[in-house]
Amino acid sequence: MNTISLLQVPLLTVGSGCLALCRKFLDEQGVKRVFLIAPPFGREIAEKLLAEIPHSMIESSIEVEPTVSGFNLILDRAREFHPDIVIGLGGGSALDVAKLVAALLDGKQKISDVFGIGLLKGRGALLVCIPTTAGTGSKVSPNAILLDETDQMKKGVISPWLVPDAAFVDAELTLSVPAAVTAATGLDALTHCIEAYTNRYAHPLVDTWAIEGVRLIGGALVDAVRRPSNLAARENMALGSLFGGLCLGPVNTAAVHALSYPLGGRFHVAHGHANAILLPHVMGFNAVAAPDRYSVVALALGASPGPSDAATAEAGIRTLWSLIHSTGLEMRISALGIDESEIPGLAAAGLGVKRLMKNNPREMSQQDAEAIYQAAFRGAD
Repeated sequence: MNTISLLQVPLLTVGSGCLALCRKFLDEQGVKRVFLIAPPFGREIAEKLLAEIPHSMIESSIEVEPTVSGFNLILDRAREFHPDIVIGLGGGSALDVAKLVAALLDGKQKISDVFGIGLLKGRGALLVCIPTTAGTGSKVSPNAILLDETDQMKKGVISPWLVPDAAFVDAELTLSVPAAVTAATGLDALTHCIEAYTNRYAHPLVDTWAIEGVRLIGGALVDAVRRPSNLAARENMALGSLFGGLCLGPVNTAAVHALSYPLGGRFHVAHGHANAILLPHVMGFNAVAAPDRYSVVALALGASPGPSDAATAEAGIRTLWSLIHSTGLEMRISALGIDESEIPGLAAAGLGVKRLMKNNPREMSQQDAEAIYQAAFRGAD
């Protein structure tokens, strides 16, 4: 059994309507200056949360895929404001930026100093995360991702200091999320769970979260997309996303995420969408190396058992394709304005994300990676 360390949020509150308890937490902490980072659509929620707090600032200049330069502008504003707490409210972009702002607020390090694992030296403020999508799992993970424009590559900061002091997972906040975003973020969360369970460094404790996340998301995603006001589906998606996020610290993801990074970095494909496009193709590549693991994933997705683990795993990939098609998400790289000639460069860049590729259950060559992108380019299933 691998040794893992669990870095848990001290106060994790989950349940529809639980956002009301966040204000109680703020009052108990005696905070006086609140810097809240949220996209424009989250401003009304933020204003209600911060009502009657004497000094607060809402920062809404969040990019869909946050860049280093955009982050630095927000960090400068936060430093001018001198908050004692930073709150991230929104999808993964807002949460990741809030986590890094809180960590770098004291000015002792720059963002360029901390890309990598374990390089942060501390955190300068309290940190609260409030997700409004069911996707990234950032609200409970020690990870944050930014796009470095200098080399058009997404880069990660991984540190215990990025685990929030409190997180409030309220499914009611996801009811207004558009169908396409629900699909993409949900498939991102599903990818976290699948890659954690089939990971080379999988662990029995994390397996429990991962497989339950697969079951919840696989059963609720289509309802959440087609019937957005279905609170039960939204609750299952929120919980599945939470389980996926809990997997990220101790086990993390693998080739799907590694190969998705250059799609986001070079061509600004939304993170969840990029993962969704690649997930079934990487599963098909990996299943031969871990048929027992992928057969369990298949059953959690609702596939019927076959005569062997390999057959069940294959049925699971077909079930995944059916699930994705039911969401209406575009699954062809060719439809995203990316030329086929880019594939060798994408493959090389994805293979360069070694902190994730090392987790993959099957070794992947340049030729293998190009074949996966080629399949995703055509959208073949």
